[in-house]
Amino acid sequence: MDTQRSALFNVQIFMQRISLFLMLILAFSVIGITALSALSVLPWLQLTLTFDEITYPQAGMALQIAFTLFALSLCFYLPANSRIMALEKSHRQFALRMDDVARAYHAAHTADRAGLFTLSSEFDSVKERIMHLKNHPDLEELEPEILEIAAQMSHESQELAALYSDEKVDRARNFLRQRQQEVRKLEERIENAKIITREIKHWQQQVEMDESIVASQLRRLQDDLVEVLAPLGLDLMQDDPKVVTMSKPERASKA
Repeated sequence: MDTQRSALFNVQIFMQRISLFLMLILAFSVIGITALSALSVLPWLQLTLTFDEITYPQAGMALQIAFTLFALSLCFYLPANSRIMALEKSHRQFALRMDDVARAYHAAHTADRAGLFTLSSEFDSVKERIMHLKNHPDLEELEPEILEIAAQMSHESQELAALYSDEKVDRARNFLRQRQQEVRKLEERIENAKIITREIKHWQQQVEMDESIVASQLRRLQDDLVEVLAPLGLDLMQDDPKVVTMSKPERASKA
């Protein structure tokens, strides 16, 4: 994608230069012809215009002079256009250079995080980084100035590279991975505890329901027993329903 954009930009610059060159040739040609016509070296443009039955025999000369003035005005526009083209080219070159610097710095910073650079002094550290970037397979086409800037940037950020070294980052990731596994195990245990709690709660409700049914059946049995024993003159004790007292039968009255 970047290669295609660069090719299109180069084609655009080339076509703009050709257009400027053709405009210059046209302007100088028209100005020269008009100047020679004014000096009677060349004839004026012959063109007759008629408007509302009025004929203008000098219309060709007026049109030639007007076109010459228009071409002359374009000559004042061309320097501004050239400055704009130069500014666009400079901006694009700056953007490309910054992109190259960013790529080179990324390569140096990655190597620094891996612990490839061991020299401590600034001169040796920058030199070591430049040598690494020169031998990098993806940065062979970059200019030495770009590599030097990237190496200096990498040297300035060596503390950041040491803080976020690959070893420390891997250790932090492993720690977080273990914590995540522990959290998942704890979630599984909590889920199992919830299932057990629901089972115990359901079991308790079932037992309470069974006890309620048994108590209801017992009360109904007691009521039935009272109905059976009442005609026989037997009463159930109020304190202990399990004890049955026998009432003495009344003696028949003597005749």
